[in-house]
Amino acid sequence: MHFGTWVSLFLYFALMLGIGFYAWRKSTSNSEEYMLGGRQLSPAVAALSAGASDMSGWLLMGLPGALYAAGLVEAWIGIGLTVGAFLNWVIVAPRLREQTERYDNALTIPEFLANRFPSRALALRTVSAVIIVVFFSVYTGSGLVAGGKLFETAFGGLIPLGEAGEYTVGVWLTLLIVLTYTVVGGFLAVSLTDFCQGCIMMVALVLMPIVVITGQGGFADTAATLQSVNPNFLSLTDGLTIVGFLSAVTWGLGYFGQPHIIVRFMAVRSVEEVPVARNIGMSWMIVSLVGAVGLGVFGRAYVVANNITVEDPETIFIILANLLFNPLITGFLLAALLAAIMSTISSQLLVASSSLTEDFYRLFLRRNASEREVVTVGRVCVLLVAVVAAIIARDPDSEVLGLVANAWAGFGAAFGPLIILSLTWSRMSGTGAVAGLVVGAATVIIWIALGLNESFLGGPGVYEIIPGFIASFAAIYLVSLATQSSGEFRPLPGRAAAAE
Repeated sequence: MHFGTWVSLFLYFALMLGIGFYAWRKSTSNSEEYMLGGRQLSPAVAALSAGASDMSGWLLMGLPGALYAAGLVEAWIGIGLTVGAFLNWVIVAPRLREQTERYDNALTIPEFLANRFPSRALALRTVSAVIIVVFFSVYTGSGLVAGGKLFETAFGGLIPLGEAGEYTVGVWLTLLIVLTYTVVGGFLAVSLTDFCQGCIMMVALVLMPIVVITGQGGFADTAATLQSVNPNFLSLTDGLTIVGFLSAVTWGLGYFGQPHIIVRFMAVRSVEEVPVARNIGMSWMIVSLVGAVGLGVFGRAYVVANNITVEDPETIFIILANLLFNPLITGFLLAALLAAIMSTISSQLLVASSSLTEDFYRLFLRRNASEREVVTVGRVCVLLVAVVAAIIARDPDSEVLGLVANAWAGFGAAFGPLIILSLTWSRMSGTGAVAGLVVGAATVIIWIALGLNESFLGGPGVYEIIPGFIASFAAIYLVSLATQSSGEFRPLPGRAAAAE
């Protein structure tokens, strides 16, 4: 590897670690600062932090790989995600920011649900925390798989470890860097690094497709190359079935239940600043997704035109970075991929550790633990979840998109309907909340175990978030109607006074 590439990567690592230590000095004195940054995120930091922690290595590896292999028809996933993200900012963000503070300053999603439904507080905190830790272990594992693949593809041969050895080193090296700034700096470090990483990712996703299509002689020549591969490669509907369409666009439903994304809404400085954050976040997302689509599609044209062999489509970004750019730029692009991977891993580790700390340790073991003790336990929990995720990621043949899809569906089905209805429906009961949580998660797990996400009634599989989301929504609605809400909804003070 060229010296310039190492220089770029070193500067990136130094920046991330520097931010971690800055946050350690500024915002880790108590649990609210360590877990939510003191609820003082600016709109720009909150928006890009939500976006960067959302997209992960999937944005630069999973989605381009799918488009590289199957064509533009795979772009429906990105379209569904864009719609889902916008609705999440409109429906969930302002309400969650206001209500988590109104309901006794809840610091985690399980704590908010327990405060919102005190009649079932213990069950909600326990079950939701278990779901968060289990699915985040899988989700974090997908990020480590991407880190392992990056190291194996970009740095392979530097150290004679064999393919499996290079992959394993990549997994643990990625984890070590993330752990350093996450354990030290907490939520503020994660959010600030996410902001920087989001900027790097967007620049890379704009830059690479432009360079690729320019090198191919323009869009017309690129399209002609793709036509020679498959006349329908640039079609949004070729081979698209109703089941396939629904399975793609319903990825957007997952946004409502992703704890590592919606926790950013809780940390915005004020409800009034949420619209500004939404506009920034959606602009970033649209530009980045268009870039990822262009990377996969135009990358296929470049590979075909130059007779390059690509064994794993999910590594197309790494291959093009090494082939097309000056070593200094290559280092920057690889740093962008690391940014995508690390921003999500750090966010997931922090949310999972927050649940273990607040919803297990403080709830069952040490109710009167000091703030310093809680922060220390949170750091230990980050390490524990990280080790479990590394074990899940030990298989070099794991697919990033597949692991992300499973975890995304699990969270979306378990928490999506629960979050939407708890914020908007005053009649919802604690028993209904527990029912929705359990039914949503169980439906996703059973659907995957039966292989119905791979093949359904002899045809293509149905994405597990569809039955999970519907079942969870129905369970909450029906059980809430059949049980008492116990007056658990707290109206805004002004509205309560008017009602009296």
